[in-house]
Amino acid sequence: MTQQKKYGLRVIEAEGTWTAQVTRRMTARKTVVSKSQKGFATEAEANEWGNKALQQIVENLMVRNERRAKQRNERNEALAAKETAAQEWRDAHGDNEADDDEDEIYIKQD
Repeated sequence: MTQQKKYGLRVIEAEGTWTAQVTRRMTARKTVVSKSQKGFATEAEANEWGNKALQQIVENLMVRNERRAKQRNERNEALAAKETAAQEWRDAHGDNEADDDEDEIYIKQD
């Protein structure tokens, strides 16, 4: 299995002008254009715009990933605190899950 970059830059010449495209790999076989700009006079201008756009996309992804990681950690901590409080309440009130298993069913035999 080959490792390819998630985002890339493609520069195309058409009819005397240059087009810069920021591409994204959706699947192993499918690539889509995330951002595009037409009308550059030179290939260097198209590359410059494409690199800036690509860097901006990657920076936005990093910020979003950090924000989501922070939210995930807060959610996990809140869930753990809630579970700890529930367990303390069960211990204080003697309401254990093991009590449910002790219920016996008596069957009358003839």
